[in-house]
Amino acid sequence: MDAARRLAATAAELAPEAERDRQLSESLVTALAEAGLFRLCVPAAAGGLEAHPGTLTAAVGALAAGDAAAAWCVAVAATSGLLAGYLPEASARAIYAEPTTMVAGVFAPKGRATPDERGYRVSGRWPFASGCRHTDWLMGGCVVDDGGTPRMLPNGMPDVRLVLAPTEAFTIHDTWHVMGLRATGSHDIELDGLHVPAERSASVFSDPPVQTGPLYAFPLFGLLALAIAAVCLGIARGALDDLVALAGGKVPTGGRRTLAERATVQAEVARAEASVRAARALLDEAIGEAWERAVADGSVDTPRRAGLRLAATHATAAGVQATETAYRLGGGSAIYDSSPLQRRLRDAHVATQHMLVAPATWELTGRLLLGLPTDLTQF
Repeated sequence: MDAARRLAATAAELAPEAERDRQLSESLVTALAEAGLFRLCVPAAAGGLEAHPGTLTAAVGALAAGDAAAAWCVAVAATSGLLAGYLPEASARAIYAEPTTMVAGVFAPKGRATPDERGYRVSGRWPFASGCRHTDWLMGGCVVDDGGTPRMLPNGMPDVRLVLAPTEAFTIHDTWHVMGLRATGSHDIELDGLHVPAERSASVFSDPPVQTGPLYAFPLFGLLALAIAAVCLGIARGALDDLVALAGGKVPTGGRRTLAERATVQAEVARAEASVRAARALLDEAIGEAWERAVADGSVDTPRRAGLRLAATHATAAGVQATETAYRLGGGSAIYDSSPLQRRLRDAHVATQHMLVAPATWELTGRLLLGLPTDLTQF
């Protein structure tokens, strides 16, 4: 946490340059790696931190208060480390042999994996591969091809496996020209017929994790949703801090009082602050309840999984709303490139587009709360 707070300040200083370059600076990535932030979810047996999920969200939130792009890349790389908990231990140790190894990629099953005698022949193209130019290994979700048709699981879903390969085996397509989170460098990545050994693949749907610690009882997609939500809360924290710094000296055109002296501003800031703190508290509560269950019996039941997703979606919405408030109250000063408020607004709205925290996820938890049949495959 000390490293996350320290590097948040560094990330904030480098953010304008990183946004122009559409990727984080090499010096910052090296510092993040050396601090262990990419290894938060990697098993201890493979040289990782195997951290409490609350540590993950707190570290990501602290970084996002400096720069959301740095926090986003940590969130993706850290949660990608969960796959190491499903791999044979020797394979996981080999992948994470170097202390600063960075692994990231895309969970979505945009690829095809055709079984062969030693593993899989993999082809596919995956968008949104955050931080891909800085990684040592990349992963991609694949539907297993069984004689030209998708292999199906007993529940009627396609058999989806995640495969890992060295970054140099991928083609990186420069596609990341976007309105926000520009410095994440979330380009498309592609494989064309690469052989991937079986020990570098796993299904998080049908394979039990090799590691038995409580972290690997957590739902993988739920944990990623928590990390994204933490980015949004961190953005809001930074935006409110930016506004407080601005409000003490800014006198709006035609006025005689500073922004901070205006009653309407005071009330809106107080409401936004309360909303962000409440969302953080709900997130921590949901994580704590799920962790207790995971420690007690090695699993996280559906009600607690629902609690995690509910808290993540709520935190995302609350964070974005608070960021919008800070931007709006900043007035004309907030629209300039020199103001971090405009970047925070853009970053927050891009974050909300992720499928794990998008508005449609309210429907998923709502169905469960109403007792309706619900597909829990990615829950």
